[in-house]
Amino acid sequence: MRIFDLEEEKLKREIMKLEAKKVLLQLPEGLKPEAPRLAKLIQKLGAMPIISADPCYGACDLALQDAEALGADLIVHFGHTKMLKHERIPTLYIEARANLNIEKPVKKALALLKDYKKIGLATTVQHIHMLENAKELLLEADKTVAVGDAGCLPYAGQVTGCNYSNVKAVKKEVEAFLFLGGGRFHAIGVELASGKPTVVADPYEKRTFTVEKETKRIISQRWAAIEEAKEAKNIGIIIGLKTGQKRTEEAEKIREKLVKAGKNAFLLALREITPETLMQFPTLEAYVNTACPRVGFDEASKFPKPVLTPEAFAVMLGEKSWEKLCSGGWFGN
Repeated sequence: MRIFDLEEEKLKREIMKLEAKKVLLQLPEGLKPEAPRLAKLIQKLGAMPIISADPCYGACDLALQDAEALGADLIVHFGHTKMLKHERIPTLYIEARANLNIEKPVKKALALLKDYKKIGLATTVQHIHMLENAKELLLEADKTVAVGDAGCLPYAGQVTGCNYSNVKAVKKEVEAFLFLGGGRFHAIGVELASGKPTVVADPYEKRTFTVEKETKRIISQRWAAIEEAKEAKNIGIIIGLKTGQKRTEEAEKIREKLVKAGKNAFLLALREITPETLMQFPTLEAYVNTACPRVGFDEASKFPKPVLTPEAFAVMLGEKSWEKLCSGGWFGN
């Protein structure tokens, strides 16, 4: 049995319904090995598959421009839920739900949650169907459980790399969070967005762990970045060119604030935000990033100069307190 449900029958139906002739496949890194098999399936339907080999960071990174340049009449985007309201090219979102059992890691997690009575639940779309089972297991262990309403995301309890609104909605009701999923990336986001201890129940490796050390390290790095950026005279404001990351108006407002504060501010537009790209501007001493908030955040040590989120920039200017940021203000209010 495959770990992820890639909904091949749904894919076939959509191609046949649209009579698609050229299909662009876009997959995140963990699913890219499945691309050749999916391409063969599409070929059998009489359509031409093209695999996007570029990195895919989320639904905000939809390959619209690439599809237009290639003449594709359908994009198939795997591993994320719909984010953009208006798509110029028909787009099929396949969520890639995981075929795994959550019971064992959730029961293991109870040992790490023993000091907490009120628990919040969060997960990514791959495990959203596991939330109810996890909730039942927590209730059986005499915990109370809170799950944030769907809000601007498709599912209650869902988080993405940059959106933790479901976590923020219930953070005042809980003492800790349980995150269902693999790795540390999203769990760290949950802890930063809530200011509450977060335990991971990993259904892939059947293990549980906390992310307290990583979160403390990131917060310490962010404080240092803010303090360093305060001394900068020349600051770049990053405008992301990816479809769902372009926030030109916000970047322009930040530029105005920097100019009023006596700084030299420069707008930079780019698709891939990497240390190598930013190193091409040696006179710039710090950056404010209006694109993906996780850039320069989780791997701050790779960037030789401070890269602040708009929230951290607000602390730098004195518009927001450091205490508010650390109590769950890292991903907006």
